[in-house]
Amino acid sequence: MNLKKDVCVIGGGVMGLATAYYLLKSGKTVALLEKGEVGNGASSSCDDMILLQSKKPGIVLTLAMESLEMFKGLSDELGADIGFLTLGGMIIIEDEKQLKIMEDFVKKQVSYGLDVEIVGRDVLFKKQPHVARYMIASTYSPTDSQVNPMLLMRAFLRRGIDMGMDLFRYTPVEEISKSGDHWKVMGGNDVSVECDSIVIAAGAWSGQIGQLLGIDIPIRPIKGQIAITEQIAPIGETNCWTAAYIASKHDPSILPYKSEFDREIGLGFSFSRASEGNYLIGSTRENAGFDKTTNFKAISRILEQTRQYFPIMNKVNIIRTIAGFRPGTKDGSPIIGDIDGYPGLFIAAGHEGDGIALSPVTGKIVAEMVCGTGEHKRVEELNLRRFSNN
Repeated sequence: MNLKKDVCVIGGGVMGLATAYYLLKSGKTVALLEKGEVGNGASSSCDDMILLQSKKPGIVLTLAMESLEMFKGLSDELGADIGFLTLGGMIIIEDEKQLKIMEDFVKKQVSYGLDVEIVGRDVLFKKQPHVARYMIASTYSPTDSQVNPMLLMRAFLRRGIDMGMDLFRYTPVEEISKSGDHWKVMGGNDVSVECDSIVIAAGAWSGQIGQLLGIDIPIRPIKGQIAITEQIAPIGETNCWTAAYIASKHDPSILPYKSEFDREIGLGFSFSRASEGNYLIGSTRENAGFDKTTNFKAISRILEQTRQYFPIMNKVNIIRTIAGFRPGTKDGSPIIGDIDGYPGLFIAAGHEGDGIALSPVTGKIVAEMVCGTGEHKRVEELNLRRFSNN
């Protein structure tokens, strides 16, 4: 099958679907190629957070706040329930060293406009009555939210198809070439797309797409393991993380791990309640290639610290475990924008654990770039060229 489209989007996760939607909304014709089933990468193996408190003060935090505002109206815009909830979030603090780190972190986030503060034990125990009593403080932000990733992808997918998107599942990209001003994307099953522009949104596999063109896209898979509980009543008002979790994302050297194994798996703590009543408990940050298996020892450590932080979890059953690949970059920030020397080639990938949270704003920005509209100097620091300049 040979098609002619304005844009070919490579990757059927939340980032590719969001970008396709905003391209269609801008009047572009779009074909989307996915090597497997829609959303079978990181987008279906992650938690559900639109977590602002984990973002570095700077452009990524600014984009996250903008994305949150977009999420507030996205359900109505897409005409579907996406499971959007705002429960707020707390980062629990175990000792004075962590407190000092978080005080500095919060101060910087506030300077960028985030509604967050440090609260004492009285507020912490009121909002989290089952947290371990040795905790000395916590952050609190009323804005931290969440969305159901599967419902979100389904909504983008259905709306995209309604708007004329051509979707090709189980169609891996095998070759990309350029003739004059046009690109040609050759996929499996004898699918080829001739187009003016290409958007690489293949998550942890984006580097493999770059190799087809001789482009180094430094994105690697970062394995994260998550345990999922049975459905239970809420055990606190907000979702929770630890200061160690924040440190492990941005600078693992800040807070020492309790064992070499914890360091090896990048153990952190995230604790969020899905809309159905299950708790999603994580997580690890492992350089394990594309090994998607869960590991008993790693899951055991996740649950050990969960019961340490929330003793009541000794009474709760775990019903399943999952692992997924966060698309990680060297500096922990996404790659967004055009690719030097390749007119019409764009990338929207490398969001690591922020793909769900940043999908609407990234999709909209990249769609505008493809269309040549809007002003996007503020995201130039996220361009791929930053790695060649190092």
